[in-house]
Amino acid sequence: MLIVGLVAAALAAALHVFIFWLESVAWTSPRARATFGTSPDEAAATRELAFNQGFYNLFLAVLAALGVVLTAGGWVAGPTLVLAGTGCMLAAALVLLISSPDKRRAAVTQGAFPLVAVAATTIALAS
Repeated sequence: MLIVGLVAAALAAALHVFIFWLESVAWTSPRARATFGTSPDEAAATRELAFNQGFYNLFLAVLAALGVVLTAGGWVAGPTLVLAGTGCMLAAALVLLISSPDKRRAAVTQGAFPLVAVAATTIALAS
């Protein structure tokens, strides 16, 4: 079960690196605007906010990825970092789902891998 949790955490980290790229690097590009449903004017007006938010996603990805590496290496702190990173990702997805029900698809996309990672890692640690 731990392997399932680590794979899901790694996939969650990869997705959040992509989200970082969309928000912090490519925010005003046609691809990012289509993904987030913003107009060129909206993207320009919110560029600084998106840049900052992208780094939150990057930091969560680093936390989860570092946890995966440390867990694979046998370090005791590894599962804690996996759960901290993916737990925060899952919490953010729940906030998005509750605060913006029209963004349900994005919330599910953002939260699916973290949910599997949290559940599988917790089950593995409990057994």
